[in-house]
Amino acid sequence: MSKFASGDTLVPSVLAVLLLDSEGNRIIAKYYQGFLGTGLEKSKFEAKLFKKTKNTNTARSDADVIMLDNTIAIFRCGADTRFYVLGSAEENEIILNLVLDGLFEALNTLLRGQLESRALLENLETVMLAVDELVDGGMILETDPQSITSRVLMRGVEGTQPITDMSMSQAIATAKDQLFKSEYLRPHTGALNPPPLQV
Repeated sequence: MSKFASGDTLVPSVLAVLLLDSEGNRIIAKYYQGFLGTGLEKSKFEAKLFKKTKNTNTARSDADVIMLDNTIAIFRCGADTRFYVLGSAEENEIILNLVLDGLFEALNTLLRGQLESRALLENLETVMLAVDELVDGGMILETDPQSITSRVLMRGVEGTQPITDMSMSQAIATAKDQLFKSEYLRPHTGALNPPPLQV
């Protein structure tokens, strides 16, 4: 977590997001905030993490938590994969679990339930986009699986059509609608006040 000068926590954060196969090999690993500097340190940590969690019998729907080297690891099992979200020892496990659930459910939707290592590797760009929509630089951006899925598929969160897929007239109509909404929804000060609504 980021801290104030007084030591109070400010924003929940993630140290790493890892996906490992059934043998402990890396499918994807994103480290944030300078957690574990070298590639060798990261590989050793991943091996240690996998060794500690490989015999844990958690159901696909359940997450489990362990403490390793002053780091909290929340993990979940796929068919032959393990999904991990790591945070500092002071981090809230519930928030880390929300991040893990968001990633797991978004990938489950995006890959149509095929969460085995082969499918994850074949769709690596989709997996990486989902992780990037979830966490950026250690900051948690989104935990809602539907929002993550929509962003990865480049749809609007409400299911609207992306502007790049619209005709010119549709794009102009959407822009007018957005401008109209922004003019009437934001607080106005000064000379530019919207006309009163007729009832």
